[in-house]
Amino acid sequence: MKAIKQLLRPERLRQVPEQFSWVDQALVQQHFIDRCEARSAALYLFLVTVSDAQGLSYYGAATLARRLHLSDEQFGAARQQLIELDLIAYRSPLYQVLALPGTVAAPRPASRAPAITGTNTRTGATTGGQPVSLATLLQLAQQRRG
Repeated sequence: MKAIKQLLRPERLRQVPEQFSWVDQALVQQHFIDRCEARSAALYLFLVTVSDAQGLSYYGAATLARRLHLSDEQFGAARQQLIELDLIAYRSPLYQVLALPGTVAAPRPASRAPAITGTNTRTGATTGGQPVSLATLLQLAQQRRG
């Protein structure tokens, strides 16, 4: 018998957050997660969660180790594994969560549709031709409907 998909807790339906954060499905689909120790996966999840739109984070090693309940040695090994798997770059004090290998989108030729731009819903300012987040696009669409 085929299971029917339905929300288990509709009142807890996820919404697109205003801040930038995501986990690329290719992490599972391309088996990167299979190559990570649990400690490395925990560090990766933390970095993805706290990084900005460019994947950058300034959390210190001591703070990360403490938050993840890792010894200095365990933390160093987890970070090194993520570097070796080409999932993060690190130069003290900066971490960058990298696009997963083989998943970087090719730049669009100028002849194609331009980047989506809009108005910042919090400030009312235009983006000056700069790309906007999915959260902003959804907020704009919701405002136009309302």
